[in-house]
Amino acid sequence: MKKKVFIIHTSLVSMQDLKDLFAEIAPEAELYNIMDDSFLPEVRANGGITPNVVKRMTAYFQMAEAAGADLIFNQCSSVGEAADIAAETVNVPVVKVDEAMARMALSFGSNISMIATLPTTLDPSVRLVEKTAEALGKEVTVKRCLVDGAFDILFYEKNVQKHNEMVIAAIRAEAETDADAILLAQGSMMHLLPLVKDSKVPVLCSPRLGVLHAKEVLDRL
Repeated sequence: MKKKVFIIHTSLVSMQDLKDLFAEIAPEAELYNIMDDSFLPEVRANGGITPNVVKRMTAYFQMAEAAGADLIFNQCSSVGEAADIAAETVNVPVVKVDEAMARMALSFGSNISMIATLPTTLDPSVRLVEKTAEALGKEVTVKRCLVDGAFDILFYEKNVQKHNEMVIAAIRAEAETDADAILLAQGSMMHLLPLVKDSKVPVLCSPRLGVLHAKEVLDRL
């Protein structure tokens, strides 16, 4: 029997990627999408999640539960902490896209470089790794690497090549440091992985790892 998975999106950017990944990894999942593109502008304007962001996220989680969700998948790291709060209000398993990436990063060592193009993604992603390390009883140092301007170049100027060049340059630079793993904080960067496969430091991005995590949860239901 197919399991209903509701994905909460903050933009359309990763919708097709996640659809393809679920089709490959968890074809038994029946996908439904809830998209609210007002989240990111509010988070950016306020430097983080707000009570209204939490309120809307909670409403979406509860709507998904009412619609028969077997699992709720949070797509965006910028609102991951709102998802943590909303998860407390439903009786449905919740998977955040970046949880598995944080755990895998810590398997490589204690020096992690986190690359993001938005400070509102960077900070909660760093905190997620730190919380994961604490839960696992591990020490960790997370270096914040903000590729300033790349987000606007991609989303507003639609210049994919320039965005990619900026992020890849940051990855290459971090690979020359003492980093044990390099994390790409935004799922929209997943298409860069083949371009840095020769990196001497492991480079991780969340969507595939997140869907693999969701598959594990679905298999236990």
